[in-house]
Amino acid sequence: MASPEQVKQYLAYWFQLGKPLIFDQGESVLPQPVVEGDHYSPEFEACWQRILVSGGSNCYLDGTIQTIGELLSEKWEMAGCARCSMPVPMLSLGVQSGPCPCFDLPTWPNLDLPLPRLPVDSRSHLEQIRARLSRQQ
Repeated sequence: MASPEQVKQYLAYWFQLGKPLIFDQGESVLPQPVVEGDHYSPEFEACWQRILVSGGSNCYLDGTIQTIGELLSEKWEMAGCARCSMPVPMLSLGVQSGPCPCFDLPTWPNLDLPLPRLPVDSRSHLEQIRARLSRQQ
């Protein structure tokens, strides 16, 4: 089962590549920026809250067929795409349906560009490095 945090990360990665979220009214939403330093942007968090309030049943990532509500069910889990290693939904049991959202991105994967990322707590990361270095001395 994909946790809500994994689904949130999945959306964050794909939003950074320009894949919008499509709502049932035909509305396309692409929060930008997605990441601001060590946290998600207010625009991204507002989009995520909108998804949670609706249960995700009225929206899907462009290029996919599963609603976000379906991804939040116990039928789905997140795995890496064989082509581009980005997170993609996979059925926990049964036959996979639908391609990776990267199928219609002609310039992806492009390892010359920075890869999408999640927020990074730089202070925590630097503290871990400092602790490792102090143990080696």
